[in-house]
Amino acid sequence: MQTLEGQGGAVWAVAFSPDGRLVASCSDDGTVKLWDATKGVLWQSLDGHEGWVMAVAFSPDCRLVASGSYDRTVKLWDATTGAPRLSLEGHRGAVWAVAFSPDGRLVASGSDDGTVKFWDATTGGALQSLEGHQGWVMAVVFSPDGCLVASGSDDGTVKLWDTTTGALRRSLESHGGAVRAVAFSPNGRLVASGLDDGTVKLWDTTTGALRQSLEGHGG
Repeated sequence: MQTLEGQGGAVWAVAFSPDGRLVASCSDDGTVKLWDATKGVLWQSLDGHEGWVMAVAFSPDCRLVASGSYDRTVKLWDATTGAPRLSLEGHRGAVWAVAFSPDGRLVASGSDDGTVKFWDATTGGALQSLEGHQGWVMAVVFSPDGCLVASGSDDGTVKLWDTTTGALRRSLESHGGAVRAVAFSPNGRLVASGLDDGTVKLWDTTTGALRQSLEGHGG
């Protein structure tokens, strides 16, 4: 067991690199920190955001780290050197969620401006702005095949978007509270959503039907 100490504030998110060698953490001290997962020592401290950092993700090839911040930007960093690569600007509110596509070519971000944005991970160019949520977007995730993005919002919905066209495929709307987390099953047939009412819901990604409502959390 390791205790990784060095963040100067609350830690909002953590992520393992796909090869398992690094852990990234982000904090309201405005930094992203990269840690050696075996030794538990600090590898890099990534400084550049001008506000709380609420989201962090590694690219599939482990070369990049994406971070989303209260300063309304997504930043891409070199995971080996810690050098800043790109600053993705266009959101009108804080960025609460970031995710790489399975092929590493796209970055998705979710913001309290109510949008999901797609970015080119190589150039930093804005590709799509997906509008339809009526509240903050708190979570984004790509399907395993990269064809869909699921977004969860405090408007109580999960939306499924086509990553090629940006079109809305499904809106999953039987939630009883804000959606804080979303995840696809490994085969992409189900999406799970975590709510602030203490439930987890499982949805069929093809039909949009609610499969299960899992209750047991206390709040």
